[in-house]
Amino acid sequence: MAGAEDGPGQQLELDEDEAAYCRRWGAQHAGARELAALYSPGKRFQEWCSVILCFSLIAHNMVHLLLLARWEHTPLVMLGVVAGALIADFLSGLVHWGADTWGSVELPIVGKAFIRPFREHHIDPTAITRHDFIETNGDNCLVTLLPLLNMAYKFRTQSPEALEQLYPWECFIFCLVIFVTFTNQIHKWSHTYFGLPSWVILLQDWHVILPRKHHRIHHVSPHETYFCITTGWLNYPLEKMGFWRRLEDIIQGLTGEKPRADDMKWAQKIK
Repeated sequence: MAGAEDGPGQQLELDEDEAAYCRRWGAQHAGARELAALYSPGKRFQEWCSVILCFSLIAHNMVHLLLLARWEHTPLVMLGVVAGALIADFLSGLVHWGADTWGSVELPIVGKAFIRPFREHHIDPTAITRHDFIETNGDNCLVTLLPLLNMAYKFRTQSPEALEQLYPWECFIFCLVIFVTFTNQIHKWSHTYFGLPSWVILLQDWHVILPRKHHRIHHVSPHETYFCITTGWLNYPLEKMGFWRRLEDIIQGLTGEKPRADDMKWAQKIK
């Protein structure tokens, strides 16, 4: 079967082997159904609150940054955009690697709320394309609330002179926050093969954001490489360094825990 995620929504004629594959991986997989059922009303409420607060703070902070903008800030602002994208890409890889590789859905609080989507994603990669904006972006919005609140507090309490000095740094933080906030939306687009806006496809083709073909590398079992999902710029150098494997070896040596044990448990569910 040519790429289970290549055509979500397509009507295909499946032979017996392909039908068995779809039962094994995808929305009909036993583990995928069980994991999807763990998405709770409480989790939905947390996502709604996070999205509303996050985008309200983004709008507030953007207005203040625009009011403070000066042409002489341009070089440092451009540097901040690139640095923000690079650091967001690395952080996305670190979180993605950590949640893919360690922990369990059974962990209190974080298991069902934050690790569950990573387990579901590996056995039903196109589930993310069926998530709405709130479910897709709620957790990332939650993560960025503290830096956004801190920035809003500075705009309310600092003098104009102090803000002038802080402006390049605050632009960097704002760019980092924007890239982190939209990381899972970018990830969703990397799994979406129909109906993407032309500007999104253009950004993917130019590798400004995570390209679709690039992300396919991660989805080869056992999902142990190419974890960065914001731009994907750092995947190749980190892979050449053996960065993630070295970290896994250190943690396994210290704790005795086997990488991706919980991920494999859910993948092997058959009923």
